[in-house]
Amino acid sequence: MHFVTGGAFNGKGKWVKQHYPEDTTWFSASTYPDWPIPNGNLRSVVILEGLELWVKKEINVELSPDLILDKNIKKIKKWMEWEQNEENQRLVLIGTDISKGIVPMEKENRLHRDITGWLYQRLAARAERVDLVWYGISQTLKRKGEI
Repeated sequence: MHFVTGGAFNGKGKWVKQHYPEDTTWFSASTYPDWPIPNGNLRSVVILEGLELWVKKEINVELSPDLILDKNIKKIKKWMEWEQNEENQRLVLIGTDISKGIVPMEKENRLHRDITGWLYQRLAARAERVDLVWYGISQTLKRKGEI
């Protein structure tokens, strides 16, 4: 798994397109309102873009933060299993860093920010590679072998 993060509108998608130019299936939260589910019609590289938006749709202040986090982790684990099923399959996750700035006053927005941060921590720990993209420039934070 390759996790790419950075600021909003900082070139994460463009950077990923340059590094994975062919044979990709791209799911964006802007066109897929719910977490996509792996199926048989996928190319060797699957890109999930907009993790923070999919997380936001799962936010419910009536539920415990741990339960919401676990729901999101389970959805990503399905993709991680897909990646492990075949040697040439690759999962690329793109998530915008929403941890900077003023802490939101509204409970729902704080919960969204917190759960997204916790999810990104888990993804970074599990990922083979983690890249941070700011202003179109990438910095590799973690690498367990070449892509």
